[in-house]
Amino acid sequence: MPTVALQIPTPDGQADAIAAFPEGGGQHPGVLLYMDIFGIRPELERKAVELAEHGYYVLVPNVFYRHGTAPLIDLPDFVGEDERHKAVEQLLPMLQALTAEQALSDAEAYLAFLSEQPGVTPGPVAVMGYCMGGGQALRTAAAFPDQVAAVASFHAGKLVNDTSESPHRALIPTITADVHIGHAETDMRPEHVAELNKALDATGVRYTSEIYPGTVHGFTMADTSAFSAEGLQLHWDRLLALLGGARFGAGAGAE
Repeated sequence: MPTVALQIPTPDGQADAIAAFPEGGGQHPGVLLYMDIFGIRPELERKAVELAEHGYYVLVPNVFYRHGTAPLIDLPDFVGEDERHKAVEQLLPMLQALTAEQALSDAEAYLAFLSEQPGVTPGPVAVMGYCMGGGQALRTAAAFPDQVAAVASFHAGKLVNDTSESPHRALIPTITADVHIGHAETDMRPEHVAELNKALDATGVRYTSEIYPGTVHGFTMADTSAFSAEGLQLHWDRLLALLGGARFGAGAGAE
């Protein structure tokens, strides 16, 4: 099941993207998948394809499209610690240049594009993300509650801080979707996870939030030294359970 290349119109131009969807036609629940900082590459394509094999239409935009089309840097097939530092050094300025206003404008464009695809079931979709994309998934769910049925965030980190803009204060209270947040052991202190869970409790939404044992930041990515096979499998177990119970539009569910 190959991925297809797409262009998503946004107020600031065209965001390049890939999509994966089940063979044989028909309509399927939509999933907007936000990339980690390393961007669209074979590892993310494999994740999109695997999710599509479970019956979902998966859209993966290049959120750094303002700086060019993916791949934006020459990333090795395997990202060790030395390669990680060099890659982040190159990519971090692109992340820092992405304003909250731009991110929300892009999210609106991504959701609109996904909803217009003939292979996507009409109605709410799911949003998920890895690393920085996990935070963006939560931001999207908070900003567009009527369009998001489920949201998943994996090894996002920095979801609790002392500012008024902390995600657990600024985003979580307006989320109405079903939620799963999978934390690496190194992402957040246990007391911060507890504070995040308290904020989720107050919303009344269906959620799970847990620290994945024996994991470090980036554990889902098999092309990096952070990879944990056990963590990746738990991620699939939790993600598929979340999506399988989500209230997609028009009574839809995965095949």
